[in-house]
Amino acid sequence: MAFEWGKLSHCKRKQVGALIVKDRMIISDGFNGTPTGFDNCCEDEEGITKWEVLHAEANAILKVASSTQSAKNATLYITLSPCKQCSKLIHQAGIKRVVYARKYKDSSGLDFLEKAGVEIMHLPYE
Repeated sequence: MAFEWGKLSHCKRKQVGALIVKDRMIISDGFNGTPTGFDNCCEDEEGITKWEVLHAEANAILKVASSTQSAKNATLYITLSPCKQCSKLIHQAGIKRVVYARKYKDSSGLDFLEKAGVEIMHLPYE
């Protein structure tokens, strides 16, 4: 389902989807893209991702934060392992488990989550 959600992204370089699950229910979802009210184009003329683009897991965490739900002790399913910036958000949101399909080029986000006691699971999917 996270891969299907990622297809909603307007990004050309990478389409990433994320789902936050708690008590066997999806409580939030997200995909990488620009903030609300901005042009949906994620890359500049040179194909470089614009700085304002939010990652899928950040969008899912922000969405649950504005709801009545809590991500405490939840599982994050994501198509691409988190970057170091998003890993801080994951930890602070109280997410206790991260399941990812593909590994991001920089593993420092996963290293941080392991150090923080978050369970990490690589579940390859093609």
